[in-house]
This record gives sequence, structure tokens and C-alpha cells, in this order.
Amino acid sequence: MSHLSTFPQTSPAVLQATATPQLAQGTLERARSFAQALIDNEQLDTGESVWAHAQAVAAILADIGGSEEMQAASYLVYTCPHLNKPEEVIAKAFGENLAQLAMQTNQLVHLQRLSRAAASTAQLADDPKLQTENVRKMLLAFSRDLRVVMLRLASRMQTLRHYAATKLPVPEALARESLSVFAPLANRLGIWQIKWELEDLSFRFLEPDTYKQIARLLDEKRVEREHYMADLCQRLSQDLRAQGIDAQVSGRPKHIYSIVKKMRGKNLPFERVFDIRALRVVVREVADCYQALSWVHEQFTPITEEFDDYIARPKANGYQSLHTVVRDVDGKPIEIQIRTQAMHDHAEHGVAAHWAYKEAGTKGYAGVSASSAYDAKIAVLRQLLAWERDLSGTVADKGLFEDRIYVLTPDAAIVELPKGATPLDFAYTIHTSLGHRCRGAKIDGAMVPLNTPLANGQTVEITAIKEGAPSRDWLNPELGYLASNRARNKVRSWFNAQIAAEHIARGREAVEKLLQREGRTAIKLEDLAAQLGFKSAEGLFDVVGKDEYSLRNIEVLLNPPEPAPSADEMVLRRSSRGSRHKTPSGVLVVGVDSLLTQLARCCKPAPPDAIAGFVTRGKGVSIHRQDCNSFRELTVRDPERVIEVRWGERKAGPDAAVYPVDIAVEAADRQGLLRDISEVFSKEKINVTGVQTQSVKGMAFMTFTVETPDAGMLPRVLTSLKGVKGVRNARRR
Repeated sequence: MSHLSTFPQTSPAVLQATATPQLAQGTLERARSFAQALIDNEQLDTGESVWAHAQAVAAILADIGGSEEMQAASYLVYTCPHLNKPEEVIAKAFGENLAQLAMQTNQLVHLQRLSRAAASTAQLADDPKLQTENVRKMLLAFSRDLRVVMLRLASRMQTLRHYAATKLPVPEALARESLSVFAPLANRLGIWQIKWELEDLSFRFLEPDTYKQIARLLDEKRVEREHYMADLCQRLSQDLRAQGIDAQVSGRPKHIYSIVKKMRGKNLPFERVFDIRALRVVVREVADCYQALSWVHEQFTPITEEFDDYIARPKANGYQSLHTVVRDVDGKPIEIQIRTQAMHDHAEHGVAAHWAYKEAGTKGYAGVSASSAYDAKIAVLRQLLAWERDLSGTVADKGLFEDRIYVLTPDAAIVELPKGATPLDFAYTIHTSLGHRCRGAKIDGAMVPLNTPLANGQTVEITAIKEGAPSRDWLNPELGYLASNRARNKVRSWFNAQIAAEHIARGREAVEKLLQREGRTAIKLEDLAAQLGFKSAEGLFDVVGKDEYSLRNIEVLLNPPEPAPSADEMVLRRSSRGSRHKTPSGVLVVGVDSLLTQLARCCKPAPPDAIAGFVTRGKGVSIHRQDCNSFRELTVRDPERVIEVRWGERKAGPDAAVYPVDIAVEAADRQGLLRDISEVFSKEKINVTGVQTQSVKGMAFMTFTVETPDAGMLPRVLTSLKGVKGVRNARRR
């Protein structure tokens, strides 16, 4: 692959968009000297000398018509890592403009290094999602300064040339990024020579065997083919001129990557790629196109199935040309493209070419005048958007960006939005405050309603008031004000914040009134909230204000009940009704008669629970369930005081002993919950002697103390409780 010397195909709009005022005398040389002292002995991660790389980049930029400022930046970019405050130092020496250009380019270099590192660890290096992210990162960086684009293209080209010259192994991620991101970008910006070289070099690194095979096939008769094409160009030009057609005839180079793409796209062998020999005929008028076509078909034998009239039926992107394939007297196929100069410029440079084409008229392309560098910048930005849309059809005909659009701010920055987005979505994307204050919008200078759907490439300007709030109409999907979930969430958050403020104010008032009644106004509200299990006082006020938390819980905290008896204290439960009588524990100590026993309050055992006894000091034997945590601790501490016990004979009938048992219930709080649970106990003929309940953030935590002669019936009761609507868990404590 030969190095690039000239780039005649570069779009004038690109050059205009990246042009800068004349630099001070000697700025380029000063930049060279400044950089050389810092980077002369440095190397890139590719192994290339930083100084040699910067010089090569500057030479490429000079060849494509880049400004001296861009050439100076190609040196200054690589000085940034060696300066403590690079932007400040460069700005002082070379001006703010050059400093920003160098810094932005350096940031993009870093971004792409990270992107390649991510790609190298991916299962599929050409994953569409990965490619999408690369494209989006690039778009975001390009929207600030188009000169950064040119610097990165030139740098990437030099990097690939370095690998080709040194024959070092190329990182696959770098080659794929060059092929899938940089080459299409160069294509869209009209820098064709860079595009071709990037494609061929990248393909050479990715598929070296295929590259060498096609190169060998092309080289077999290269000299003969070149002489033949030169003679054919001269003959066609003379013959068409004799027919009164002023035509420029030239050979169209065919690059290895484009040959492979056609072979794979159409499943053709090399011999069937007809445009290995290709000519391009450029004429003045549309009528001349068809006249030239008629003459070509008279002189050669046309291949009918290979004829396409893209003038009568342009491609979706506006491309126009006549394509035909003919055979010469020796039967060799030749592809010929015939088009006007305007068609050629559009094909070569895309939309941006229309700003440079004199015959476009005063209104320019699509009714837009481009009389300034700003308009040229807009033109190229729209080209970037078109490039993004080109990529959308590369994966199984499913667009990578089919659900996205890109619009421009008044200062030409690109904003990504969902398809169907409105100016209001645009405002919220720029800033939440701008969205709240938005009251009007302009699209390409014309006032429009806020629910007008936006399209790719439009320039949007927002009219806002100093202070404002969103409208509830914006959340109405039928009115179509917002298409972005992000924007809708911002509007909802604003209204939710207003409602939350009302709840907090109401809750604060209720809590403060309660504290006044209790004479506890000195207590800190934050401390009170923390004791109740809330992270902040506002959290407490919020649930109180929404009636989701009872003030009774605060009263209980402020006025706690008498301390409960210790675990070893005797608990003789009695019925709450007069029909029940006092009963002994019903527990017998094995081997001992008439020993005082008591049921432990901590675990509340009941027949037929597995039980054990613990000899207390002065209070007899406390009876625990064998799985009681308190009993385990007592056993570890005083194992010699554990004795064997068992349940005695139980009486039947109204005089039967009953035992207290605690049942814990967790449920989503709702109206009628306590009633429904009470009905379960009533059906099971379970007597409830006590209830404790607490509601926190929509959850109810209840403890029921019930009396039962037999704990064996509890599993059935618990199952019935779990069947109550809203109950999440029911268990014995």
C-alpha cells in the first residue's frame, strides 16, 4: 500500500468548516519546537516514535488542505500528558483556541483507547451494540469541534501505515474500529483517499490471506490492464466529443476491500466482478447522460441484467447515475458510470458538496443558504447524522439507530433523542430546569407547538421563562407532549415532590401537636424518628401525613409499659372469661414430687412441645421449650442446673388447663385486616388474650397472645392465617 500524497476529493465544505483565522507568524514552527523538546524521545503504545507520528499527521493534514492551526495541533496534542496544566500552558503560549483543540483531541484519544480495550474483551469484537457505542462516543466528541475529526482521521491513517511498514501484529480491536467507524466517517466527509486506504489497510490486517489472494489476482495483468484502460479513456473521450458531448472520462480505481465486499455481497467469484475494469463519464446535462449511454451501447455489447437507471429512480439517499456493464471486442467486461457534474459531486461528497457547487443557486441545497463558516459546520454535522443513518442498515437490515433521532442546538451541538421526541423532550434533555421553564420552541427558525415531533438534523431553539413549573397536560399521552421516559419521569418527580412536601408539612404538624399534648416538646425530632426506625424526621412526617403510620406508636414510645417479668418468673395464665379457672403448669419433674414449676415467659411452652427444666434460685423450676434460645444460653452457663421434666396428665372439659402462646403475623396493612385475622381465631375456637400491632411504611407487624390446651393445633391455625389476604407470614414466636 503506497502512502498518500494528495487528496483532491476532500469536500470543500469540510475544509471550510475546519478553517481558522490566520495564525500568528511562525506559530506552526513554534509548535514544532515546543513539542519536540517534550516528545522527541517518547514512544506511542504502538511502538512508533511520537515525534515521527506527529510529523506524519501534520503532513497528511497539509496534503488535504488542513489549516496551519490543525497542523500545529497535531504536535501539541502529544504534549498534553507531559504538562502539569496542559490547557493553561498551551493557551498562554499559543492561544485559547489551540489549547482547546489539543485538549479535546487528547481526550478523544483516551476515550478510543478505552473503547478498544473493551472491544478486546468482548465475545464478538464486531458486536452491533459495541459498534453502536463507539459511534455514539465519536458523535459526542465530534459535535464540539470538527477539527478534532480531521486530526483523528489523519492520526489513525498514520498508525495503520506504521503497522504496515513495520509488519508488527495489529490489535484486532484497532483494525475493526478503523474499518467500522473511521472509514465510514471519512467516506461521509468526502475524504475518499483516506477512506480507501483505511479500508484496505484494515482489511489487510484482519484477513491477510484473503487480501493477498485478491492482490495477487489484480497484479497478474496490472500493467496490461492499466495500458488498456488509458487507451479506452482517450478513445471514449474523443468519440463522445465528436458526438457533441463534452465529457470527462477517467478510470475508476477499484480497491481490494471493495472487490471483496462485492464478491461476498453478491456471492460472485473474482472473474464475475465486472467492475475490475471501470470507467466514469462526467457530462454537463442530464440529456447528455442518456446520449452518452446510447453511444456506449452502440460501440460495445451491453450486459442487459447489469444496467441500472438511478437518474429516473434515485436511491433513497439521493444518489443518481447511470450504471451499465458492457463487453469489448475481446469479451472483457467493463463497468461504466455516467452522470452530471452535480450528480458526481453528490456521490463523492454527499450533501455537503452542494454548498460548494456553484450551480446550486442562492438558496443552496434544500433551501438553505450556506454563506458562512457556521453554515458549513452545520452541513458537515448533518453529514455525521447521515453517516449514523448509513450504519443503521448494516446488521441484518435492522437499524442500530432506528429508534433514535439526532437534532442540533443553536450552537450546533448534537443532541440524541428517542424517535417521536418533541421540543419539550429536547428541553428536558438539555437541562431539567429548562424543561420546567419551557414555554415555546423554534424548529429551523420557525415557531412550532411544543408537541411537534422532531426529525433528524433539525435545529431546535427553546423559549423559556425565568421561573416556571410543568403542566399536568404534559403527562397526558393523548396530547403527545413527551415521548421520552426520562422527560416524563422528570415531570412526575416535580409533581411528586410537591405532594411529598404537603404530606411532610401535614405530618410535622400532627407529630408536633402530639409532643405538645405529652409535654415532650424538648425531644429532638431526628432522635424520635431514629428510635421509631426512620432514617430521618422527614421520613416519619411523610408516612404520618399520608396516614400510613399511627400516632399511637409514638405515644407507646413516649410512655412505655411496665417492664416485663424476667425469663425465670412464673407465669400462670388464666382465662379472660369467668368460666376458666386457675391451673397449675401441668409439668412433672422426673424423680421429684411436689416441686414448684413455672412456665418460662420467653418461649411459652405448651403441650406437646419438647420441654426441659432449669432450676432457678428461689423460684422453683422454670420450664422451657428445648429449642428456646434463652434456655440454650442458660444450659451453656449452668449445665448442672438442667433437669428432666415432662408433661403431666391433662384434664378434659371445662377444667382443662390452657397455655399462653404468641403468634407473630406480618401483613400488608389495609382496612379490615385485624377483623379478618380475628375471624380465623374465632373459627378455630382460639381465645385471644392480647394484641400488639405496629404499622411501618405500609406493613403491619402484629403479635397475638392466644390460649390453647394443645400446641399441636397451631400448624392448622397458622396455615389459615397465611390464607388471609395480605398476610405474608404467620409463625409461632
